[in-house]
Amino acid sequence: MPIELKMPALSPTMEEGTLAKWLVKEGDKVESGDILAEIETDKATMEFEAVDEGTVAKILVPEGTDGVKVGAPIALIAEEGESVDAAAPAATAAPQEETSARPAKTAEPAPPPQAAVETPAAPPQPAAAPARAAGDRIKASPLARRLAEAQGIDLSSLTGSGPGGRIVRADLGQAAGGAMAAPKPVAAPTAAAAPVAPGEIPHEAVKLSNMRKTIARRLTEAKQTIPHYYLTVDVQLDALLKLRSELNASLESRGVKLSVNDLLIKALAMALIEVPEANVSFAGDQMLKYSRADISVAVAIPDGLITPIIVDASGKTLSKISAEMTDLAGRAKEGRLQPHEYQGGTASISNLGMFGTKQFDAVINPPQAMIMAVGAGEKRPYVVDDSLQIATVMSATGSFDHRAIDGADGARLMKAFKGLCEKPLGLVA
Repeated sequence: MPIELKMPALSPTMEEGTLAKWLVKEGDKVESGDILAEIETDKATMEFEAVDEGTVAKILVPEGTDGVKVGAPIALIAEEGESVDAAAPAATAAPQEETSARPAKTAEPAPPPQAAVETPAAPPQPAAAPARAAGDRIKASPLARRLAEAQGIDLSSLTGSGPGGRIVRADLGQAAGGAMAAPKPVAAPTAAAAPVAPGEIPHEAVKLSNMRKTIARRLTEAKQTIPHYYLTVDVQLDALLKLRSELNASLESRGVKLSVNDLLIKALAMALIEVPEANVSFAGDQMLKYSRADISVAVAIPDGLITPIIVDASGKTLSKISAEMTDLAGRAKEGRLQPHEYQGGTASISNLGMFGTKQFDAVINPPQAMIMAVGAGEKRPYVVDDSLQIATVMSATGSFDHRAIDGADGARLMKAFKGLCEKPLGLVA
């Protein structure tokens, strides 16, 4: 009997998704762990891995199909020794009601996703296994196959360093002389321009992704239902920048490089523990008071925004926060986060300082009750010890849900955050 692949539930709230792209075709052999498809949920575009070995007998749902219900059959896999031709007709025997996917919209094909950065397996084995398996089949990840084809690299000439001798992206980099060459750019399909009426501005209609639809819905609800208020403080950063420089010098041998944002994440978490009245959320007829500070960090990705979470940030070292943030941000941009890594959090931080933004007001991410908006650190005239001096100053604005956090408690949180940033030794104590 063929194995029926069904639309997976990639998040607890997912009811349907878009099958953005197939990375295999009918007749391809797949092994456990191979990436079969990219699926767009309401949170991110995520990769769908094979669990069983076999051959792709039939693709039931074409790429670009919207509204594929969780649990709906999307493909058939013929098991070892099973005829692909015999397995494929099983698709027509499936009950009609089980296939809930709507047909693909041919007018606007899904754009090809950006190539994800594949992380080489760790730790590396002392001696790599050969890339060829029984029957002279070359074992390589789908990403490595696509990049090799784009760069004209012969996979049969490589030795794989991945699990079981599989060729991974890093092996292509070695074949190219130690530096991974960029794949040939793939031209994205151009949306058909809408007919322009007299006096109308030329434009093109771009279909909203599931993530963009969710962002639009949630932020509209947040501004319409949450009574926001805003508090801004100016923070002198010179002491924090000096501490960061000293810590980075001592951590260089360990390959750790702290960012300013790493220290701000820790400062916000510690401030929330210091002011527990602000580490809460409004839940209708009750208030949720959190005993741990889990910080959601806004990360921009190609299709929108996602907020991976540093769990118990107040209890972690700065080097641990830095390592987790690097890992989470990298996988967020590749669409490879697991639901528990971006759902939850007790408060958020959004930093636009790298773009030179001086100050901004962020929208609260429900059900949380506050978010810290961080601007750029810049040289400004500043009063230090009753004298006017030049200092590095950053403006930080907290957005608060007035249903959950009173103004005085919000002000206490901002004061605690400012104090931890201006006397940062408390972050390492």
